[in-house]
Amino acid sequence: MLKNKKSFLILLLITLFGVSSCKKTEYSIGEIKTPTNLTLTTVIQGLDAPNPFGNGTGRVAITATAANAITYKIDFGDGTAPLMVPSGTINYKYGNPGTTEFTITVNAIGTAGVMSTISKKIKVFVNFQIPAAILQSLTNGSSKVWQTDHDAPGHFGVGPNDQFSPIWYSASPNSREACAYDDDITFSKDANDNVKMLIDNKGASFSIGAATSFYGFSGGDGCYAILTGGIRSLIFMNATSNSTPSQSTRIQFTVPGNGIINFGTGGTTYEILSITDTQINLRNIGADGNSWYQKLIKK
Repeated sequence: MLKNKKSFLILLLITLFGVSSCKKTEYSIGEIKTPTNLTLTTVIQGLDAPNPFGNGTGRVAITATAANAITYKIDFGDGTAPLMVPSGTINYKYGNPGTTEFTITVNAIGTAGVMSTISKKIKVFVNFQIPAAILQSLTNGSSKVWQTDHDAPGHFGVGPNDQFSPIWYSASPNSREACAYDDDITFSKDANDNVKMLIDNKGASFSIGAATSFYGFSGGDGCYAILTGGIRSLIFMNATSNSTPSQSTRIQFTVPGNGIINFGTGGTTYEILSITDTQINLRNIGADGNSWYQKLIKK
């Protein structure tokens, strides 16, 4: 009899243990609330009338707010991985040189992962880090005026676009039109190392015949009343040509607008082949597809 009671008790304990082990623990996450009233504001550092896309630092203050949000997932639109930003506020630095449009997308995340989304497009200017030696030679640390080096052989020149010297034509000293020699070209820098250019062409600039239509004229090589566009912010970057360090500094810059410097070729991007405190040797690809060369000298 005692033995049967013991067997019954053991069976009862096993049954009770099995029932208790099958019972699931229940959790509550509370009421599921989707974030509402989501807003997104951006402040581009240094944005003002002269710098409509910022001062070149690439820094943007981003703030997202929403009711019932636990955290925010921010995609900056530049190809980097999105970040989780619980506060909704972050100071982000873009790195793409030049002026680029980005789409910022924010997901406000609520309980159980429910989300609200907002996007905003911004344009940001990022200043390329110009090598210090080039920046100093170009601007003297603040501002420097240059002119065509008309006394130097090859101050005008042309060659094939896969070469880096004027092998087809190299102007002899003082052999070109007078309007090509009287321009004052001022390069200046600001506190953020942004470089700007101002040209006083005395009312006329020289253009090759293949490019006159680019500047709104017709005719062959000659002097034209080309507008130089006032102060222009230059965009620097690594050279995109196939030059080597023995041929070039491997740094180039783009001139907004019609791109003219001391004479017009229809090109707007100039590679700095060489630069010292007193002389610059530039190369660009003209409207005719050839490589054109010009030398400047410190005034």
